[in-house]
Amino acid sequence: MRRTLLILTSALFLNLGVFAASPMVTEMGVAEMVEQERAITLSIEGNSVQVTGANGMILEVVSVTGRHVANIKIENPAQRVELNLPKGCYILKVGKVVRKVTLR
Repeated sequence: MRRTLLILTSALFLNLGVFAASPMVTEMGVAEMVEQERAITLSIEGNSVQVTGANGMILEVVSVTGRHVANIKIENPAQRVELNLPKGCYILKVGKVVRKVTLR
């Protein structure tokens, strides 16, 4: 009888632990939704890039061969960056946004 009560009590506490963990999963989901609302855009015009929605982040420029070319701090909500680079293909990255561009 005691063994049965011990098993039932343990099962009850384990189930309560699962339900208690559920709010943390919900909170993480909210954080992910907030991150998605912060839309970062990269617009290329000639040798310049218009970056919006990336205030306080770093724009990374990498050549297609993998060589690190530049890090540029984005200090405004909308900022134009002049890329004084030779012609070629480059990869631009801000946060999770990655774009391949060709400078002509």
